[in-house]
Amino acid sequence: MPPSHSEQPPPPGRSIAAPSLTDRFARVASGFIGGPFGDHAVDPPRRRFWSPFLVVIFVGLVFFAVNWLQKYPCSAGGWVDFQQYTGGCYTDIRALWGAERLNEGAIPYRDHPVEYPVLTGWFMGLLGQIAFRLGTVFNTDGGPIFYHLNAIVLFVCGAIAIAVLFKIREDNRRTDTDDPAMVHSRPSRPWDAMMLAAAPVMIVTATVNWDLFAVALAMPFFLYWQRGRPVLAGLFLGLAVAAKFYALLFIGPLLILALRRRRLLPSLQTTATAAVVWAAINAPVAYLWHDSWMRFFELNSERPVDWGTGWYVLRGVTGWEALWDAEFVNDLYLVLFAAACLGIALLGYFAQSRRPNELAARLKDGLGDDVVPRLAQLCFLVVAAFLLFGKVWSQQYVLWLVPLAILARPKWGFFLVWQLAELGYFIAFYGKMLQVSAEEGRGIPEGLFLTAAGARWVAVAVMCALVISEILSPRLDAVRSLPLRPNAAARPPLPRGAAGPVPAEAP
Repeated sequence: MPPSHSEQPPPPGRSIAAPSLTDRFARVASGFIGGPFGDHAVDPPRRRFWSPFLVVIFVGLVFFAVNWLQKYPCSAGGWVDFQQYTGGCYTDIRALWGAERLNEGAIPYRDHPVEYPVLTGWFMGLLGQIAFRLGTVFNTDGGPIFYHLNAIVLFVCGAIAIAVLFKIREDNRRTDTDDPAMVHSRPSRPWDAMMLAAAPVMIVTATVNWDLFAVALAMPFFLYWQRGRPVLAGLFLGLAVAAKFYALLFIGPLLILALRRRRLLPSLQTTATAAVVWAAINAPVAYLWHDSWMRFFELNSERPVDWGTGWYVLRGVTGWEALWDAEFVNDLYLVLFAAACLGIALLGYFAQSRRPNELAARLKDGLGDDVVPRLAQLCFLVVAAFLLFGKVWSQQYVLWLVPLAILARPKWGFFLVWQLAELGYFIAFYGKMLQVSAEEGRGIPEGLFLTAAGARWVAVAVMCALVISEILSPRLDAVRSLPLRPNAAARPPLPRGAAGPVPAEAP
C-alpha cells in the first residue's frame, strides 16, 4: 500500500522559521549576542557539528544538570531542619523510597499498594529493585542510589521528549488535508524545541516525581499522528495513559477533529490501539492484586482540596466552608470540567467552519484553507481545564502542560511570564510547607501563598485565552505562518532614495 501524503518527506528547500526573525521576544533577546542575522553571515550556515538538533539537546542537558545540582542536597535523605523545604530540593522519588517500602525490596502492587498508574509503578519498582540489590551488595543505603538512578533515566526521558518535539516541529505537517501540495505548506519550526529544553520550570520540577516518564511517552503520539500512523500513535497514547492518566484527555480532541473532517477511522484505530495497550498493561495487576491496583482510583476520589488549587485559593479568599467537603468539590469540579470540555468541543468543531461561498474569499486574501484548530491546541485547553478546575494540582503537573503549550502556541513572550508564575508558586509552596511543618514563625504568610497560587491560576487561564484567540483568528497562529490581512489605509514603504509620489492634480 503506498504511503499516505502525511508520510511523504518534506520538499527540499522548505523554509525554516528562525525565532530571531519571527518571534518578538527572541528578536530582542538576540540583540545581546549580535542581532538576528549579521551582514556577513552565511545562509545556510556551514555547520560541522553544532546542528540545531544538537544545540537544543545540549541546552536541555544543561538544564537537567542544574536540576540535578538543585536536588542533590536532598538525595541522601535524612533531611534535617526541614532542609527539603528551605532548600526547595524536596522530591517524591527520595521520599517514597521508604514510604513505598522500596527500601525493604518490596515489589509495587504485590507487596504494597501504590498510588500511581501501573506503568509508573513498574518504573518505580524496577529501579527500586536495582537500588535495593546494589545497596545490599555494597552494604550501603540504597536511597541515594535509587534517586540518582531515577534522575538519570528521567533526564533521558526528558531528552527524548525534546528530540520528539524537535521532529514534530521540524516536519510541521498538516493533518487536516490529504492534498500532497498542502501537507508541507507550513514552514519548518525546529527551534520551537528550545522552549522545552530551556523551560525554567525544568530546573526545579524535572525530578520531583516521575512525570517526565509520562511526557516522553506522550510526545510520540503527536509525532506519529502527524505522520499518518494511527496505530503507532495509539501505541504511545496507551503507554502514556498507563503511566499518567492525563494523556487520556487527548482522545476527546482527537475524535472532535475526526468528526469535523468526517474521517473517523484513523482516530478510532488510535483510540482502540490505546485501549488495548492500556488493558494489556493493567490487566495482570488488576487480576493478581486488585485492591492494590484500585488504590490509585480510590485516592483520587477521596483526596480533599489540595494546596495551590483554584479551590484552595477561592476558599482562602472567600471563606466558603462548603469547599472543605471533598464530595461537594468533586461534584462541582465534574460539572465545571464537563462544561469546559463541551465548550472546547464546540470550539474545535465549529471554529472557522466555512460555507462553500466563503472559500473563494479566503483564498483571495491569502488565508487559504489552513483554518482548522490544531490537535495540540485543543489538547492543551483540555489538560489546562483539568488543572484549573481540579482539586489536585501538584507542582510537577506543569510538566504536562509545557510541551502542549509549546505545540499549541510557540511564542516566547507570555510563555516566560507563565514560567515565572510557576517558579513563584514553586517557591511559595515550600514556604507554605515550612509554615505547616515547622515551629510558629517560619514559612510565609498565608496571603502570600494565596497570591502566588492565584497568579499561577491566572497565568494558565490567560495562556488558554491566547490559544483560543489564535483558534478564532488563525492568522495569529505562529505555527501556520499565515499572511496578515492587508491594511487598505497603509502605504507600502518607498525604496531607499526614491522620491515621493507626485500629488494628483485637483479636479
